[in-house]
Amino acid sequence: MAEFKRVLVTGGAGFIGSAFVRNMVKAHPTWQIVVLDKLTYAGNLANLEPVAEHIIFRRGDITEPEDARRVMDGIDAVVNFAAESHVDRSLVDARPFVRTNIEGVLVLLDEARKVGVQRFLQVSTDEIYGDLSGADRHSLETDAPAPRSPYAASKTGAEHLACSYGISYGMDVVITRGSNTYGPYQYPEKIIPLFITNALNDQPLPLYGDGSAVRDYLHVDDHAAGIDLVLRHGEPGKAYNLGARLETTGVEVAERILGLLGKPRELMTFVTDRPGHDYRYSVDPSRAEALGWKRAWDFPGGLAQTVEWYVQNKEWWRAVREGQAFKGHVEKWYKR
Repeated sequence: MAEFKRVLVTGGAGFIGSAFVRNMVKAHPTWQIVVLDKLTYAGNLANLEPVAEHIIFRRGDITEPEDARRVMDGIDAVVNFAAESHVDRSLVDARPFVRTNIEGVLVLLDEARKVGVQRFLQVSTDEIYGDLSGADRHSLETDAPAPRSPYAASKTGAEHLACSYGISYGMDVVITRGSNTYGPYQYPEKIIPLFITNALNDQPLPLYGDGSAVRDYLHVDDHAAGIDLVLRHGEPGKAYNLGARLETTGVEVAERILGLLGKPRELMTFVTDRPGHDYRYSVDPSRAEALGWKRAWDFPGGLAQTVEWYVQNKEWWRAVREGQAFKGHVEKWYKR
């Protein structure tokens, strides 16, 4: 088992990154956690307020070698969450995804190699596997990548870079591939926080196509726990799927949210389908489960907890939705 004293978390003010930081402060109180985040539209220092006194925060861009270099001193492990992550935005403009998700990972790998970090964990996604619709199977870590969006392609490229540094330079690299993640503090452009906040505002819940696309929804705390386990116990050079084994359609998500909030089903609205839409993702997480990982949340319980968080934290999400980054994307995307 790897032992760490000083861990760098890039993208640690984002949704999954901040959940990882909050959980690690509790789980590993002896770790010194350094967070590097550019604070783009999806990064929010409010996400780190509960643990602000227990971490070191540095603002910076992973694509800038100097920014990466100044936070690497004494680092034992790097956990890279920093990424552009929204498929819809990648379909509008893929360039930021290539810049951050590929070039940024290259910068981090170079700087981590120079200081001799013990382990580099690249946080990836089940979207690299592509569409499983029409198949009665689950994606395995040994499956060939088949990305179908610029976002998924950029994350695939990042994985290949990380693995190449393991082979070419002997770096200890591990990869996690998480399924669709939800929970508190998620930026409301993704389906679950978008639907919750729209419903709270009595606005339509936009479902792509016929709403039958299937995703395997994983609670963010379970995702963070899986990353923690792989960071400490994963085999060098291996990838690990993190999925909840809970496949759910978009219509089911909308219905559950409306039911929890007591809102009418008529708020469900079917909109123009996403170009190249993948209609099923499903991963087999047996490899991570063999390490001892097991999800704690089922979808009904996790969704209810998430809905309640947004109900109780209207100030947080209203401030986000009032920003131009949110308004501009919604205006551009849904009026295509």
